[in-house]
Amino acid sequence: MKGMASAEVLGVVSLLERNGIPVWLDGGWGVAALLGRETRPHADLDIAVRHKDIPQLRELLYARGYRDVPRADTKDWNFALGDDQGHEVDVHSYTLGPRGEHLYGIEYPAGSLTGTGLVAGQQVQCIAAEYAVGFRTGYELRKSDFEDVAALCAKFGIELPAWHKDYPAREADDSH
Repeated sequence: MKGMASAEVLGVVSLLERNGIPVWLDGGWGVAALLGRETRPHADLDIAVRHKDIPQLRELLYARGYRDVPRADTKDWNFALGDDQGHEVDVHSYTLGPRGEHLYGIEYPAGSLTGTGLVAGQQVQCIAAEYAVGFRTGYELRKSDFEDVAALCAKFGIELPAWHKDYPAREADDSH
């Protein structure tokens, strides 16, 4: 897989936003945007979008050459689209109620959809830093996850989570 370079990220975000679909970067590109710099190569682009925008999103990305990527965890609200150039967009959709309460899809708290950052100098919306840190739970964390959390905590004055404090010991254990 080729991965997602900043030019393709901005192309996808621009296409969707020009067509009335607000997009929040999540995952690795969301962290990079919050930090204002690309910290590592990214295999995909994770985005959060309103569930009501999924039909139009699919139409727009299909026209750009994207197709569904078969995955065991595919759901109506969480799926991947890829093109023949190795680009992949991991779509996370949600529906919030009138008071910001979760109604459907990925459980993004309303406050998580308030971050802004930069990709290649261009401002983008992304998951807010404190939520980006908090979302790094519930799965097997990689070295890059620990590095992302440390960088976000340092930049935004967020206390390192308790689960992060043993990271250097875990890294030493992983090297044997």
